[in-house]
Amino acid sequence: MLKVSNIQQYYGGSHILRDVSLSAELGQVTVLLGRNGVGKTTLLKSLMGLVPIRQGQIELEGQPLHNATPYERARAGIGYVPQGREIFARLTVEENLRMGLATKPGSTPIPAELFELFPVLKQMLHRRGGDLSGGQQQQLAIARALAAGPKLLVLDEPTEGIQPSIIKDIGRVIRMLADRGTMAIVLCEQYYDFAEELADQYLVMERGEVIARGPGSEMQDKGIRQMVAI
Repeated sequence: MLKVSNIQQYYGGSHILRDVSLSAELGQVTVLLGRNGVGKTTLLKSLMGLVPIRQGQIELEGQPLHNATPYERARAGIGYVPQGREIFARLTVEENLRMGLATKPGSTPIPAELFELFPVLKQMLHRRGGDLSGGQQQQLAIARALAAGPKLLVLDEPTEGIQPSIIKDIGRVIRMLADRGTMAIVLCEQYYDFAEELADQYLVMERGEVIARGPGSEMQDKGIRQMVAI
């Protein structure tokens, strides 16, 4: 589904991403791990076109996207859940969800499945996003990304600042979406246990480079927890 080849990215004179390659397959969760400041969020922003890459290629279903705008990538099938959620605080839950349908015709209804995945959103449909708890805002951010039916879902630290009960709910949704086999998922995560439980494949970054990768089932044997410990 997703193929990233030899990405190079700079901020000013600083070399942030160094020859980074990865792939994400349908029906699998690809987990991106690493300490703070190693380039994980920059990589995800590069996938979405929010920061430019200097060299390299990004392909979705074999189609090149590295020169596409963010809205073109959204239209091509990438759903993005940014770090910090970035919901629209002054808009209602319903209006936030409709923003996720921006690439669809105006008459497109909000998919009923979103309320099955996150029932609390139906209860709070007319409440402003800024009035929701952090966990509820995270569920809203994920639902907004799912609204258009993406082929690739990119999540940047969805457990950050979230209470344990909602972390479990989010984990169940991610696993269920992957197991359907119609979507590839890239998950950047600091909470190691959450990442290990969901990972079909993993990558570890350090100083802008991928230094380890493999099947999620091997993370414990390979000592990945110690590798990414702060």
